[in-house]
Parts: sequence; structure tokens; C-alpha cells
Amino acid sequence: MAGAPTGGAETFFVSLVTAFAAAGIEQRTVIRRNPKRAAILRDSGVPVREAAFARWFDFGTRSVLRREVVDFDPDIALAFMNRAADRMPDGRHLKLARLGGFYDLKYYRRCDHLICISHGIRNHVIANGWPAGRAHYIGNFAEAGDAPAADRAAYDTPTDAPLVFTPGRLHTAKAMDILLKAIAQLDGVYLWIAGDGPDKVELIKLANELGVAPRVRFLGWQVATAPFFRAADVVAFPSRHEPFGTVSLEAWAYGKPLVCSDADGPAELVRPEQDALVVPRNDVDALAHDLWRVIEDKALAARLVTAGSQRHADEFTREICVQNYLALFDRLR
Repeated sequence: MAGAPTGGAETFFVSLVTAFAAAGIEQRTVIRRNPKRAAILRDSGVPVREAAFARWFDFGTRSVLRREVVDFDPDIALAFMNRAADRMPDGRHLKLARLGGFYDLKYYRRCDHLICISHGIRNHVIANGWPAGRAHYIGNFAEAGDAPAADRAAYDTPTDAPLVFTPGRLHTAKAMDILLKAIAQLDGVYLWIAGDGPDKVELIKLANELGVAPRVRFLGWQVATAPFFRAADVVAFPSRHEPFGTVSLEAWAYGKPLVCSDADGPAELVRPEQDALVVPRNDVDALAHDLWRVIEDKALAARLVTAGSQRHADEFTREICVQNYLALFDRLR
């Protein structure tokens, strides 16, 4: 995998590799240099090699990948992210790539099959010329961590205040600005944001301009989000652009009511008014309205939680996801 220091795809890569390890699948990984990520993978019993995955003249990474293929002789190679797919080494193995977005297929020409995390992404690759028989759908999974709820007092948040939580990169695609503006309409409601990214300074400035800074906590990037999910009353997911949306699964796994936008991934995934409330992208008023609906209407919140928890148990557990991958691997071998 070639990935950034933080991000949703990078987090899911670690989750999937460790899930494969727990299922007894023998594997090796090659990742962009990241000591923390490498340590987590090694702790799960998975051998790790680190490489540059540089943009230009990256002969070193190709050499590392070729050596791993010769030494390990895998049945299947699975690439995460564009550069990993573009550097897919030759060999007798099946060459697969997982697509977590609407990517340019020029990076995937060395791959035999694509695993798309949404039906929308699968439709996209087929529309752009990829053979339908070599494009497959397997969604992500989410698990609820064991950690207890964060102590609200440690984050200067009243125990009786409504608390909205959202995890995600501080990037325009995630629409944190829309969420801040919605919170400005909701007196007494607190917001915790777990994430980092290029828009951090602007978002902090916006929170101050809106007068909501005293009720907003920028938590930074959090590897372990369980304490924050557990402490929250509502999970908000306001993205402008979202190919899948694992946050939806996490809200369901933690038993929290979900209010999300109609971005591509959530729009495909959730069932409006059944397991989530769905608002138009960039609509501050609609987001504020539905957050308040969930806060005020405990019966509605309970219905959303019950339905979401059932969806998670039926479709999006770790065990189900791993079995879906293994079934595909068996079909393709």
C-alpha cells in the first residue's frame, strides 16, 4: 500500500490486514514508510517491508516488490491505492487491486481484477471500459472498539450537553465547514471532530468567526476513535464527496444515531429515515434540522440505532467482509 500518514483508506488497510491475520491467512505487506503503521502490522504477526512509493523514478520500490514476490511466491497480490497498483510486480500470482474511490484506471492496467468498495465505483470502472466480469464489489467493515467512553470533563464538555461527533480529514471533501455552520444554529450542542488535514487552520478560524469555538473540540487525528464514538449522542457525516463512507458503519457498530449527507457512498449505503437521516450536501439548514431532530426525539434516535445495528450485524462485520474476500479469492484462483 502507498498511502498518506493518516486517512480512511490507510486505516482500513490496517484493519483488513489484521483481520486476514486473525483468520489465519498467510500474508506479507509492503507499505510506504510509516513506523507506527509498520509496528501495528508486525504486532499482528504480519511481516512488513517499507518502501518509498515515490512519485518519480521510483526504482527502489519496484525492486522491493519484485523481491517479495520471489521470496514469498504468493497466490494473490492485492494493491491498495494508485501507486501500489501501478507498481504491481509480474509473476504467476493473480493481480488484484482494491478501489476506494473513483480513480483513474490508467494506474490499474497491470491488474487482473478490481475490488470496488461500492456499487457506484464498480459502475464507474465498467463505464470507463473495465470488463464487468473482472470488476467485483466487496464493501468495508467496521468494528466497535472495547475502550470506554471518553471522559467529557477531560474535553471541557458538560455531561448533560448534546454531543455530536464526527471523524474525518479536515479537507473540503468532508464538509466540516458545513457542520460547523450547522452547530452554530444549535444552542448548547457540542461538537467533537477527530481528524487532521490541510483545512485545519481555516476551520479553527471559522469556528471562532461563528462563535462556536467554545463548543467545538478539534481532537486531532485519532487512531483509536472508540472513546469518542461512545461518548457521543449523535454521529454526523456531512461529506461533499464520499465514495463509500465507513463512518456510517462505525456509527451503526457503536449504536449511535447517524445523520449523513447524500454523497455517493452514504446515498448508496443507508436507508433514509430507517437507519439514518439523510440531508442534501452543503445544506446547513437541513443538517442543523436533522441533528436537532435526533437530539430531541429519543424514539426516533432509538429506531435509527436499532435498524443501523441490525444492518451492521447482517452485512458489515469483520467476519462477513473476510469471508467475502476469501470467497472471491477462491473463485478467481
